[in-house]
Amino acid sequence: MVFTPEDRLGKQCLLLPLLLLAAWKVGSGQLHYSVPEEAKHGTFVGRIAQDLGLELAELVPRLFRMASKDREDLLEVNLQNGILFVNSRIDREELCGRSAECSIHLEVIVDRPLQVFHVDVEVRDINDNPPLFPVEEQRVLIYESRLPDSVFPLEGASDADVGSNSILTYKLSSSEYFGLDVKINSDDNKQIGLLLKKSLDREEAPAHNLFLTATDGGKPELTGTVQLLVTVLDVNDNAPTFEQSEYEVRIFENADNGTTVIRLNASDRDEGANGAISYSFNSLVAAMVIDHFSIDRNTGEIVIRGNLDFEQENLYKILIDATDKGHPPMAGHCTVLVRILDKNDNVPEIALTSLSLPVREDAQFGTVIALISVNDLDSGANGQVNCSLTPHVPFKLVSTFKNYYSLVLDSALDRESVSAYELVVTARDGGSPSLWATASLSVEVADMNDNAPAFAQPEYTVFVKENNPPGCHIFTVSARDADAQENALVSYSLVERRVGERALSSYISVHAESGKVYALQPLDHEELELLQFQPRQPNPDWRYSASLRAGMHSSVHLEEAGILRAGPGGPDQQWPTVSSATPEPEAGEVSPPVGAGVNSNSWTFKYGPGNPKQSGPGELPDKFIIPGSPAIISIRQEPTNSQIDKSDFITFGKKEETKKKKKKKKGNKTQEKKEKGNSTTDNSDQ
Repeated sequence: MVFTPEDRLGKQCLLLPLLLLAAWKVGSGQLHYSVPEEAKHGTFVGRIAQDLGLELAELVPRLFRMASKDREDLLEVNLQNGILFVNSRIDREELCGRSAECSIHLEVIVDRPLQVFHVDVEVRDINDNPPLFPVEEQRVLIYESRLPDSVFPLEGASDADVGSNSILTYKLSSSEYFGLDVKINSDDNKQIGLLLKKSLDREEAPAHNLFLTATDGGKPELTGTVQLLVTVLDVNDNAPTFEQSEYEVRIFENADNGTTVIRLNASDRDEGANGAISYSFNSLVAAMVIDHFSIDRNTGEIVIRGNLDFEQENLYKILIDATDKGHPPMAGHCTVLVRILDKNDNVPEIALTSLSLPVREDAQFGTVIALISVNDLDSGANGQVNCSLTPHVPFKLVSTFKNYYSLVLDSALDRESVSAYELVVTARDGGSPSLWATASLSVEVADMNDNAPAFAQPEYTVFVKENNPPGCHIFTVSARDADAQENALVSYSLVERRVGERALSSYISVHAESGKVYALQPLDHEELELLQFQPRQPNPDWRYSASLRAGMHSSVHLEEAGILRAGPGGPDQQWPTVSSATPEPEAGEVSPPVGAGVNSNSWTFKYGPGNPKQSGPGELPDKFIIPGSPAIISIRQEPTNSQIDKSDFITFGKKEETKKKKKKKKGNKTQEKKEKGNSTTDNSDQ
């Protein structure tokens, strides 16, 4: 009985619910499902999210996705319920040919954190292909002199299915002259022939029409039919015969053109021209046999004429005719099986899939950078591939499944030390000698804002002439940031504080981008002897608020101004004085006069171990007097929660009036400058 494709499809659809199997796990991160081919769209395959331990609510936020190098459109996942289902028609024969095993390999990827799972979906064969003969009719020529029990080879059918669905049985239409001869070859295939049961008489029946039917082992079974046209010939008594009905030869795939495969020898009991034999390929020989082999008509020698490739075809079945030169000629037949042996002639193939580039320099160990798959078309040890990575890099290869690897971070990154890595993955097979291939991957390290801006030096001292023009440039500060791009952008600003009754910003400004410091108004030496300010970087990254900061102190001195410094050993104040008398014991220790300004002497106050008021480095006494001088110096500190300046404040004044300004006439001021001459340095344009 012959079934139409529609009948077969209907019966298969009824069987689908019975064929579905549950999923099972093998090892870590590997999941297996099974589905029959030709299943309808929407057919349930498995609860993939549940089987992988993923919450349904996580699928969309974690960017659940699947990848497959086979056919990723065949299967799909419903992100609402986590079910893997059939998305489009799966044809097992199109996908895997006649391979005994057929599966679709899926890579399931989720982010946050990145995880990669491997899923194999086995595609089970159904009996959806009937047996097919290579031609619609086969012609057989038989001499009437042939004896009963003679066998004439026939070309059998093929079935694209596998397993029991491809096992064929043959049946010949009823005939008193012919029957079927079926033998099992060494390759487990059936060799069929037309068996002569009764002597033929050309004059009685010059031709016979028969039908050969092939039936497969599927349920329901499918059939194919070919017509046999038998022509009875007159003349010849004996056909040539071979010593064997079948020969088997093994030859390596890299054998040169012209290499001899086998030399056949047939014999004929006739004499003269009736016993002379010529050899040829049978008319049923496939075209690929003719493309790769040739036979010498006189010697029966078969040689290679086209390059053999194990990966394309590893077995050739060649039907040979030995035909005598009688009238009419008679032929004998044999089969030559040529098995191709594999040589290591295929270089491994590497496929890289980048996932996380560029890599953040603060990335965690184990972060997956790329997925790597390797493939070698050779077989056995020739096709077994091992991968290695460029040495001395902070990455490593982790084998995930068969020929799949993950490139992961193995140690800490520092963009400021190395901003990019050129990685080379080497895939080497197990052949002798082995073949290898390389693939390069450039891994750029993404910068993180992990470096604070830094000044060239922690403190600058600048001397400025008084009565400078407003807006004059007096100094330039410069800081550098080791980070890159936005993270390295630096802006400058002043740390606000008060100088006497006015804000520091009324005297000094700094350009946010260039770091140039300007005097906003003329500076008066008698009003301000020392102007101390601190540039800072309120936000070195203009686009991000989470930035690192650095600061430095700078002191601007007028002519004859004193110097105020602070160092790691404690405060050190110097100021002009007219006497070197010993101060009060509790005030500390007085050094000999040293040059602190221009044309002036100075006193240096330092904390001493005997000072009972000293509570720690960086703290100053509230007030002290310069011995032998009418001046008094007051020092105070802002509270720790002050929003202006956290540095020390210092006030110069007379003992009687510490907050009054010292006034002079313009003429006296000019006279003093003439006395000083050119003893000071003007750095107003530095």
